Amino acid sequence: MSEFEAIDALLAAAPDATPLPPADRRRLLREGLGLSRAQVARAMGVGSSTLAAWEAGRDPSGELRGRYVYFLQQAEERHGRRAGERGGASDDPAGSGSGPAALTQEPAAQEPAAPEKAVPEAASAPTSPADAAADDDQDALAEPRPCVLCGQPARHQVEGYPQHLDPAECAAPAPEPPAAAAEPPASAPQSRAAAPRPVGAAPQRVVRSPGRGMKVVPVGRRAQAASDMPDLIGDAVAGALAAASGDVEAATAALVKRAIPDAMALLDETRKGARYDVVAHPWVPDILRKQTARGADRIWEGRPKWTRGELPPGAHEVTALDINGAYLSALKTHLPIGQLEHSTGFDHDHRRAGVHLITPPDWHHDDVLPNPLGNRDEPGPLWVTEPTLRLLLRLSGPKYGLCDPPEIHESFTSGATENLLEKFRVALKDARDAAIAAADEVTLEYVKAMYSKFVSTMGESNYNRELYRPDWMHLIRSQAFSNLWTKAYKAHREGLAVVRAMGTDELHVIGDWRAVFPEGRGVTEVKVKDTYTVGSP
Repeated sequence: MSEFEAIDALLAAAPDATPLPPADRRRLLREGLGLSRAQVARAMGVGSSTLAAWEAGRDPSGELRGRYVYFLQQAEERHGRRAGERGGASDDPAGSGSGPAALTQEPAAQEPAAPEKAVPEAASAPTSPADAAADDDQDALAEPRPCVLCGQPARHQVEGYPQHLDPAECAAPAPEPPAAAAEPPASAPQSRAAAPRPVGAAPQRVVRSPGRGMKVVPVGRRAQAASDMPDLIGDAVAGALAAASGDVEAATAALVKRAIPDAMALLDETRKGARYDVVAHPWVPDILRKQTARGADRIWEGRPKWTRGELPPGAHEVTALDINGAYLSALKTHLPIGQLEHSTGFDHDHRRAGVHLITPPDWHHDDVLPNPLGNRDEPGPLWVTEPTLRLLLRLSGPKYGLCDPPEIHESFTSGATENLLEKFRVALKDARDAAIAAADEVTLEYVKAMYSKFVSTMGESNYNRELYRPDWMHLIRSQAFSNLWTKAYKAHREGLAVVRAMGTDELHVIGDWRAVFPEGRGVTEVKVKDTYTVGSP
């Protein structure tokens, strides 16, 4: 290699040092072209949440940075050409920092005012740049396009669909009220006042036709037949089997390898039309950061590793039960939506979720039940998760009366809902159930890898750059431990002797467990892992 070729190779390998525009400018460049976040994310080969983080100030690296720089440069040139066609304008539109004046907003009198969205009480605090970037995917259109609801010209789009933001401007018929309005869950953040349906929420209107009914599901602002929903899991399995020429082991290995990006793609699909957008890359307190490179953070998850100390004399047949889909079931838990905020004091707000510094109560039932905190020897305060705190609060209430209430010293919480990942969980559960019914072990292993790796890599992991929520990771895992404790208590209450409780999915009991737990492979069922005898006649 000549000296010049060596220099060329060195320059090609050097990282791209092209400066990126300020965060607010990046979003303006995209919106000025009438492109949705989802459209640009797909072109970049990333998820919408990743692009939202870039527009909030996080800089991409490597090849992704080069792609994003190219997009922003082309967007600047496009805006410059449009500004020239319109006769030009100032060099710095609306104080945006840099770039052509084509992004200057139209006068306020010519722009239809959009209604304020209903804001959860928990989200009333000032928002950070990351919070702002995670707002509903509303984009201004460069030119009016037909509204998907009424067909009249609209100046905005949501999730890529042109539509009116103000219902008063939309000529579409109002959705029919449901036959029986369900009460919202007590844990869901409530709006401050009655308001139009939040932008991004899907209409629930079902068109009835003679003959057999059709199941309709929300997709963004539209309703869609359930049979028309993309089957991301089924398509991935079929493609992997075709690529492996039917080799089951090779197809399974390929699917497990791609489980993390596929889980994120499924999450994006199931979040379409959701009421809340989440902050995918928030600031987190030091207690949620690893103390050393190979160490752990300061959160105590309450993982049980308990064995009963004494049994009555004689021989006892013990059954080790396997709890199916423990992490899959734990996806239904109270998760914080936005960035965690600090507070002090004993009061616990059920509309919020996060991590809490508590002094735990004494536990006096180790002879028959595991401690809800798991195996902890050190006394004094410790940081626990929302599921652990809620479990302790329930056990201290009049229904159980098993302990005193914990003392809460301080918390990091955000407005929360129990259903944040519900569509994602149901999609995985349905695929799992169908795979079990069809004896499809390829899909079964693929789905298991998707939800287990999704949970394990959303913290400080190099394997999932699209979602950085160590608080979610701890909460979901703690919910699995809490669910196991609840099953142990149910067994004890129904007359079984609880012998061991371990991890998320292992419960050892003595007695007629089939009278207490349904047997099977479903997520609400248990199966036998082992049977053995303790003691002698």
